[in-house]
Amino acid sequence: MAIHRIGMPGGAHADTPTAQRAASVAELNERAREVLRHVVEGYVETGEPVGSRALTRKLTETLSPATIRNIMADLQDAGLLYAPHTSAGRLPTDAGLRLFVNGLLEVGNVSEEERESIEARCAPSGRSVTEALEQATAMLSGLSRCAGLVMAPKTEQPLKHIEFVNLGPGRALVVTVTQSGHVENRVIDTPIGMPPSALTEASNYLNARLSGRTFDEARRLILEDIKLKRAELNDLTARVIESGLATWSGEPGGRALIVRGQARLLEDITAIEDLERVRILFDALERGESFVRLLELANTATGVQIFIGADNPLFANTGCSMVVAPFRDSQERILGAIGVIGPTRLNYARIIPLVDYTARAIGRVVG
Repeated sequence: MAIHRIGMPGGAHADTPTAQRAASVAELNERAREVLRHVVEGYVETGEPVGSRALTRKLTETLSPATIRNIMADLQDAGLLYAPHTSAGRLPTDAGLRLFVNGLLEVGNVSEEERESIEARCAPSGRSVTEALEQATAMLSGLSRCAGLVMAPKTEQPLKHIEFVNLGPGRALVVTVTQSGHVENRVIDTPIGMPPSALTEASNYLNARLSGRTFDEARRLILEDIKLKRAELNDLTARVIESGLATWSGEPGGRALIVRGQARLLEDITAIEDLERVRILFDALERGESFVRLLELANTATGVQIFIGADNPLFANTGCSMVVAPFRDSQERILGAIGVIGPTRLNYARIIPLVDYTARAIGRVVG
């Protein structure tokens, strides 16, 4: 399985003096690689600093605690480890985690039981594509014990019908049906004081122009039509039509963001300042813009993408990482992306193959 990392160059941990340049795997000798690997694995398992005495029981070569401390000091100088307290053991920096994932990680396999669970939850079974994606995201959250996320595919199928349903002052439900029978619902804001007749008029106007066209095709035609015929349209009706179109096509590519299992991200977060950082992260997720741009980066590459801590401004100082993979249709066109977000001490060896397999299963459903 190919693994490619993208994103901004990350710095050292926020509490650590920043090294000028983190070392590469090729620059580390065998002893240093093994020490780094065990420190990362210990951190992933417990979240606690790893000391030299604990390492003496794990290393394949018998080394004294003093020798191990010297190696750890060299790794700290290289920007790969840091000491949270003067007398404590070491923890990996974001750069150390990246080096481990890129060069030292041994990726596991998805078990047969997990494969069956993923296939079952991703199967259409009469559900809409959105419902299948929601099921897959919830399943991935459960298996990984992280927050699952997906960027849903854009609707390219020709449309058959659209309808606006009044939900009260300033709100309306937009219902669209594609020619294949796929139904989607969105809530939009409408002008205050709009009469019900404007919704009916908007539905009639759009249905006369939508049939057999994709939404992007219909959008271009209708917006041009509105420019030419605004004088003939009720102003409120034109605003309803434009509002509906903007709601469907406002995000890049018409994609929708689904996040499930946010509470799982908080299981290992206890400190008040950490909770506040994660709250800020979820505020950014709710707004969607930064996150959609991040997932768009994953859509331009192949394989599993890994964003660790400072790799992206969205995760800066939150102690969070993301593992995400694009899913494709039968023509290998990228339709969206699915993955998980959690603490930087993710079990990468387990989660990377889970995300990869789920992305391929989703591709078989939506492709």
